Amino acid sequence: QVQLVESGGGLVQAGGSLRLSCAASGRTVSSYTMGWFRQAPGKEREFVTAHVWSGGSTYVTYYADSVKGRFTISRDNAKNTVYLQMSSLKPEDTAVYYCAATRGTSYPKVRSSYSYWGQGTQVTVSS
Repeated sequence: QVQLVESGGGLVQAGGSLRLSCAASGRTVSSYTMGWFRQAPGKEREFVTAHVWSGGSTYVTYYADSVKGRFTISRDNAKNTVYLQMSSLKPEDTAVYYCAATRGTSYPKVRSSYSYWGQGTQVTVSS
């Protein structure tokens, strides 16, 4: 079992930045696919980004078009933690952000591919 705990959410003005953290416990997640999803009020949970292990110390990243160039996913295997650096934030980025993990998947952008989820952290971007 993998437990995930997100932190770092908050209120920020448009154009600002935030860094979310996702601390994993229970298993070492260095070879796991790690993803971030978000859910705005009244909307479906949507893919934001994924960090996919491709062997050795190599990872492949995927981003939703809406965040490409503004958000960056990274991980620190020594800390068993994944990060989401968010810059140039927009009001439409307001949502609860969820960290997710899975051993392996061919569909890292698909919500149902993930076995483990955090409780979420609220990000609110004011205009």
